[in-house]
Amino acid sequence: MQERLIQLYESVGFRDLVEVAILALACYFVLRFLGKTRGSGVVRGLALITIGLFLVAQVIIASLDLTELGKIFDYLLTTVVLGLMIVFQPELRRGLMVLGRYPMLRYLVPDRGPPVADKLADAAIGLSRDCVGALIAIQRELSLVQFVETGTHIEGDISSALIRTIFTPKSPLHDGAVIIRNGRLTAAACQLPLSQPPDSSAPHMGMRHRAALGLSEESDAVILVVSEETGRISIEVGGRLEAVPRENLARRLAALLSQSEALEVRRLQQAA
Repeated sequence: MQERLIQLYESVGFRDLVEVAILALACYFVLRFLGKTRGSGVVRGLALITIGLFLVAQVIIASLDLTELGKIFDYLLTTVVLGLMIVFQPELRRGLMVLGRYPMLRYLVPDRGPPVADKLADAAIGLSRDCVGALIAIQRELSLVQFVETGTHIEGDISSALIRTIFTPKSPLHDGAVIIRNGRLTAAACQLPLSQPPDSSAPHMGMRHRAALGLSEESDAVILVVSEETGRISIEVGGRLEAVPRENLARRLAALLSQSEALEVRRLQQAA
């Protein structure tokens, strides 16, 4: 057996090493992909056990030249893999949904629905007409995950109806902010840091505007604010509060969000 292992070691060439490297990378990305699903510990544990047993069996079969046993083992491995795919079908489905949210895939497959800026503008205009207060933060480069954790997770598609429903005065989620990340409505009723007004001579600034100012001072997010008292729509970016007319809101939001998309593309290109 020792001589056969030595022969196996000596027969390994550059092509074999390339194949091993490709398989190792494939296993790494599969395990990383499975790590984003619910029950990831069980899935990854079984995957590691399966891979480990497969490698050990291959070494034993190759060293002892057990050809017939190797054929049976190949069939058995195929059956085990299919069985795991059936058992963990819900986790794999959730993993594919997570994979579909990656920015690079969204650039390859264009979104045929209305742009995010149009949906947000429609919601803000509707809330403004009804004088319903709202606070919406759109993440750009800097993560807002610490503020997402303070609210209620939603992870839903953005729609004007959903946003208006959340900020309905009798809704349990109307207090706090809605946070949008990666083109999805991530969470509602999130608590944002409050900031003091710029100076004592400034007019009264409500809690929503102070929260928008506080977040803009700590991040590069675009914050959309609808005043409950006046119905006025404002955008806060980089510590600057800008009142935006209703007819210009969609265009202004689209300009700000397109800047963030360009920065994201540049960041991905640099990382590649």
